[in-house]
Amino acid sequence: MAQIDAGELLPNDRVQQLAAEGRVTQLHRGHQYAEEGDTFEIDGTAFEVTDVTHRTLGDLTDEDARREGSADLDAYRERLERVHGSFEWDDDSEVVRHRFEPVES
Repeated sequence: MAQIDAGELLPNDRVQQLAAEGRVTQLHRGHQYAEEGDTFEIDGTAFEVTDVTHRTLGDLTDEDARREGSADLDAYRERLERVHGSFEWDDDSEVVRHRFEPVES
């Protein structure tokens, strides 16, 4: 368990703000950026990484998309394609889910 910089896990200010507002509670990334039990802080609020799971894009559900700030899986897929110019959805692509939640100080 380590204290990490929020930017290591959450790639930009917008995603960090959505996490601070409770609208993003997990993030899938292409690599593992944190361990379960790691903590980070956004605007004075502490968060703990509660789950780190290796998956594939084909495993993702509408619920996963909602936890990442999208309306559903189709909207999530479109967002990834828009944000990452050369991104192409492949159900077999490996990703790592990082779930986190605010903790009482």
